[in-house]
Amino acid sequence: MAVLEEIITAIEQGRRRQLKMLIEEAVEEGISPEQILNEGFLPAMDNVSRKYHNEQFFVPEVILASQAMNVGTAILEEYLGGQQPPSIGRVVIGTVKGDLHNIGKNIVVMMLRGAGFEVIDLGYDVSVDAFLDTAQACEADIICMSAMLTTTMAEMKKVIGRLVNRRLRDRYIVMVGGAPVTAAYAMAIGADIYTEDAGSAALMAKEAMRKKGKL
Repeated sequence: MAVLEEIITAIEQGRRRQLKMLIEEAVEEGISPEQILNEGFLPAMDNVSRKYHNEQFFVPEVILASQAMNVGTAILEEYLGGQQPPSIGRVVIGTVKGDLHNIGKNIVVMMLRGAGFEVIDLGYDVSVDAFLDTAQACEADIICMSAMLTTTMAEMKKVIGRLVNRRLRDRYIVMVGGAPVTAAYAMAIGADIYTEDAGSAALMAKEAMRKKGKL
């Protein structure tokens, strides 16, 4: 439908006012909020993720698109009677203990939320117990860890080791990333997903959810 294509473009370009009018137009045409979400919002943020990964978009464009997405989601909530649109999965994310870097992790948070995930952002300097206790308490699907220092990368291994010790490893998809982290290191510590940039994080998270039969 043409209006859904226009919604995708409006989100990609961060045009919030136009997005509001397009959502209203779509509803008047009989398109359900769920269809607007699944065939408008989510494809738009997938496009943003790919363009960021391919260096067609940069941080300012991602922020504008995310802001438009947030505005659109709030409008959809009104049509859903105040209920939030359903999420495609739940992610606990944070920068590991001893590491105070937050910018890259924050971009990943935006990408994941834009892709339809519910995200619990623990911030930075997050302990092993905080990752595990939060993941259990909120019944997360994915634990996502960032490290920007070689001296803090070992915290990722500790989290996975604690999951194994508690016999919880199979319950979660574990995603790792950050400037010093490599695919080889991710494999060595037993992570499920390694992303070299924020743009591919949401796409790979969705693919992992599909492989686990959760999508």
